[in-house]
Amino acid sequence: MRRINRYIITETCLSCGVCVSECPVDAISEGTPCTVDVAKCVDCGAFDEACPVDAIYCKM
Repeated sequence: MRRINRYIITETCLSCGVCVSECPVDAISEGTPCTVDVAKCVDCGAFDEACPVDAIYCKM
């Protein structure tokens, strides 16, 4: 079964690392922009509101 991640990190990401520290399963990697590892993500949304520039959104 293939997992599909609901979260998108847009180009407005500042790569500040706030979302990385909020993710309970270490599914986010810091980069430009940060990325979400679909294999690890459990779609909990813990990091969703932590982003200071609203670069993360749910596509569902």
